[in-house]
Amino acid sequence: MGKAADNKKLKMENLLNTSFELFTSQGINKTSISDIVNKAGVAKGTFYLYFKDKYDIRNRLIAHKSSQLFMKAYEALGDAGIEGFEDRLIFIMDYVLDELEANKGLLAFIYKDLSWAVFKKALTSPTHSEDVDFGEVYRKMLEESELEFQDPEVMLFLIIELVGSTGYSSIMYNDPVSLNDLKPHLEKTVRNIIETHTVKH
Repeated sequence: MGKAADNKKLKMENLLNTSFELFTSQGINKTSISDIVNKAGVAKGTFYLYFKDKYDIRNRLIAHKSSQLFMKAYEALGDAGIEGFEDRLIFIMDYVLDELEANKGLLAFIYKDLSWAVFKKALTSPTHSEDVDFGEVYRKMLEESELEFQDPEVMLFLIIELVGSTGYSSIMYNDPVSLNDLKPHLEKTVRNIIETHTVKH
C-alpha cells in the first residue's frame, strides 16, 4: 500500500474512532459534523471525501463494530473446536451477547438504530479491509453443516431479531430476566427455529 493510501486509511480510521467516541458519549443527535472534524483535527471537506453525512458514518460504524464483534466470535469458535451447525450458531450467539453485556455502550450504539436492513448491510458490505463478511461466514457454516435448510436467510433473520431484541432488554434493563437466566430460553428457541427450517429427507 502506498503512502497516500496509508494516509487516507489513517484519516478514515481517525474519523470513525472520533465519531464513535462522540456518538457514544453525547448521542448522535447532539453530535455535529463540526464536532467530529474539530476533535479529529481534519478539515470538513475531508469528512465529505469519505462520508455523505453523520448518518452515513453511523451506519458504517455499526457495520465496522458489528463486523469486529462477529470476527472475534468466529475466531473464538475456531479455537473452541465446536462441531455441528446448531452448536456453532449458539456459541456465536452466546459470545456476542457476553461481549455486549460487558460493553453496554457498544450495545446501545449498535442496537438503538439497528434494523434488519442496516444489520444485513453491516454484515455483508465490509467498511474496512479487515472487516469480515458475515454473509460469507454464514454460507460457509451452512455448507459445512451438510444439512439442507429451507429459507436460510429467513432463519437467520428470525434468530437475529429474537436474540437482538430480547438480549437488549435483558442486558440493558434485566427485563424480564437477567441475561444468564434468558440464555437457556434463547438457546431452546433458536434450536427450534433451526429445526423448523431444516429440510427432512
